[in-house]
Amino acid sequence: MLRVGIIGCGDIANLNVLGYLGSQDTELIAVCDTDIKSAGEKLERWGLRSIKIYKDYKKMIDHEDLDIVEILTPHHLHFPMTEYCAQAGVSGISVQKPLAHTITDCEKMIQVCKRENVKLKLFENFRFYPIFLYAKELLDQGIIGEPLNFRINSIGTGGPGLTLFSRDLNSLIWRMKVETCGGGPFIYDDGIHKFSMALWLMGERRVEKVYSWINYFTGVADTPNYIFWKYPSKNSDEPPKYGSMQFTLAPNLYYPSNYYDCDEYIEISGTKGIIWLNQCTSGGNYISRSPQFPPVVVYVDGEVKSFGENLPRDWRYSFINSTEHFIDVIKSGGKPIYTGEEGKNLCIFAKMPYISQQQKRPIYWEEITVENEQNGECVVEQPENQDFSGLTKFNRMKKRDMRKGIRDGLKHQQFKFQYEYEE
Repeated sequence: MLRVGIIGCGDIANLNVLGYLGSQDTELIAVCDTDIKSAGEKLERWGLRSIKIYKDYKKMIDHEDLDIVEILTPHHLHFPMTEYCAQAGVSGISVQKPLAHTITDCEKMIQVCKRENVKLKLFENFRFYPIFLYAKELLDQGIIGEPLNFRINSIGTGGPGLTLFSRDLNSLIWRMKVETCGGGPFIYDDGIHKFSMALWLMGERRVEKVYSWINYFTGVADTPNYIFWKYPSKNSDEPPKYGSMQFTLAPNLYYPSNYYDCDEYIEISGTKGIIWLNQCTSGGNYISRSPQFPPVVVYVDGEVKSFGENLPRDWRYSFINSTEHFIDVIKSGGKPIYTGEEGKNLCIFAKMPYISQQQKRPIYWEEITVENEQNGECVVEQPENQDFSGLTKFNRMKKRDMRKGIRDGLKHQQFKFQYEYEE
């Protein structure tokens, strides 16, 4: 039986714990959080009232003989925590994305885990979302020929609906500080998921160059934005491959979610057709149940076909699948998805849009290195004139418009989970 410990009991822990609660091969031994009350509430929710709670992660690691540790803390803490766990003999360390707030720390984490013979995993759950796994199978079978262009719209929603996870102000603020996050809450923190899909679904390991435009509309958050990139060319005869990403704001859109107030839509064009992937984070809501938005749609040979209607669309399955895979790796051997090196690559990808915005030019992959980070050539800078009061003003506008929407007839109600839903 593998012994598991969790460092950090924020909202995301409710999802990261699911794969362990349902596993016959693991036992959650202890959790750690600086907020004892929050940790206790989580254990109460998970039905584990007798589990030990630590306020100091080092004491938990020292006192408990753990095989797996989940690190679910702000990004600047990932390296010191990983280093301590690795040197204490923990066999498997799973770090919530992104791997670290700097490329330097990413490399340090990789090296210490290599020296201590520890399996280091970046926890990026989109890679295990059932709809995306199925779509990847279709792409690998050549359903649209050779993929040539990737496009994703990540939309921040709101309106008179109710999300299960509502981040408190402290959770938002550290994500908006480069020194603790490594970038911003959209492109760097959340964007790792999207950059992961931009590589994996296209069968690529990296990009060649990135160009971006970022508007700090709320005064603090790195959205709306447009990000463009080119994939490396293998030879001069093949058609070029490109990708784009946009983070858009729709703060008054009525869009209930079981989790966070956002969702994703992907389109991939190929030499023979086009494939659309509808929803991820908020999968399972009203849009999912409409005939207009099946999970996978393909246009090829003059026909439109839909796929995956019977697959689970609730986001939680991506967490469960990811954890189950890591448990099997620790138990039976093999490599995690993603390794530390692959996690570092995603951080490189996610840093490039900021450097492009700062230097007002395309940024090449080779420019984002530990050496250039240390000499200041590829350091993400805190936005000038950042005004945290802008977030308060933005939220005030959202609430004002939300009240208007309710007066106009939209219902403010909690969305029911899949297993609770009744016609």
